[in-house]
Amino acid sequence: MNILQVSSASSFGGGERYVADLTNSLTARGHNLYVAVRPRSPLIRHLRLPPERILVLPLRNALDVPSAHELDRFVRRLRIEVVHAHMARDYSLAAYAARRNRQTKFVATRHVLFQLNRLHRHTLKRATRVIAVSRAVANELRAQAIVSDSQIALIPNGIDVDRFNSARAGFDRAQFLRGMGLPADCLLVGSIGELRTLKRHDDFIRAAALIVKKFPATQFVLAGLDTSASGEVRKQLEKLMIDLGLKDCFYFLGWLDEAERLLCALDVFVSASETESFGLAIAEAMAAGTAVVATETEGAKEVIDDRKTGLLVPIGDVEEIAESVAALLGDSDLRHEIGMRAQRAANKRFSLTRMVDEIERIYAADLRR
Repeated sequence: MNILQVSSASSFGGGERYVADLTNSLTARGHNLYVAVRPRSPLIRHLRLPPERILVLPLRNALDVPSAHELDRFVRRLRIEVVHAHMARDYSLAAYAARRNRQTKFVATRHVLFQLNRLHRHTLKRATRVIAVSRAVANELRAQAIVSDSQIALIPNGIDVDRFNSARAGFDRAQFLRGMGLPADCLLVGSIGELRTLKRHDDFIRAAALIVKKFPATQFVLAGLDTSASGEVRKQLEKLMIDLGLKDCFYFLGWLDEAERLLCALDVFVSASETESFGLAIAEAMAAGTAVVATETEGAKEVIDDRKTGLLVPIGDVEEIAESVAALLGDSDLRHEIGMRAQRAANKRFSLTRMVDEIERIYAADLRR
């Protein structure tokens, strides 16, 4: 199949990992993949595609007429059979390109829980399928009545579990920690995610200040980029960290290319977010065999079986986050048991192969219509 993925993302998060993994997996299966992105897109470096298969367009917004026309010409010239869009502002551009080419099918993935608008109701009527990455997203689409129930395809996110299994095999945690400048035998608690307000990393920092009172030798790490224009989010978090007296035990790591090694090194992974449509970083921590403490977002509740494959706590409850982390730090047997159950669950439920299989079947079925 000739397939065009469209993503105007300007940062790299869970949705962009999805696009990269899907594109690279389908390419490996022998399909002809193309990707339309913005200039300087962070996606480009994660794609295993030659430059001629990457179309760079402004993709400014849902009403970017020049980009829509260029997509149309590209689809016609390359005889694209499936146009798959991943961000709300890209849906109308992809729908236009597919409508102008009768043999082309339009597929959209909905990665988040945020509200769509009336323009999207009109645009998504043209989609043969709207893929929801979790039950929570599927339920939100139904509640908004943006698309018909028959259009919705629930395909939970997948992760490259083999990458995490390989990372754990022969992993030298002590050497990794020494390489980070940390004591080889320290307890390590961390989180990974964009430095955005809705991720509530400030709650993680406040919880760290409580945890360190019980376990003074604990070290804390936060990996992720500040996607705000001014970098203000990181500045605020760093100030909070200093104000709470954590300067000598809390580290901001920025972007990590090989996050799986950090996840394997952690004793506890923390997700303090106020909203998660799925919780990709949570699933990745589970695949690494790391015990997880997560707030009860819709996504986390789908991914974690509370008290079995992780611990769920109320959103915004800093004391409960701290107490749950402390309970795991103080009981290595419990921590190991939850981590191993989490790893088995991730391997069974969140396979990237399963996700790609299901999406590939949707493409093929739509083309037979």
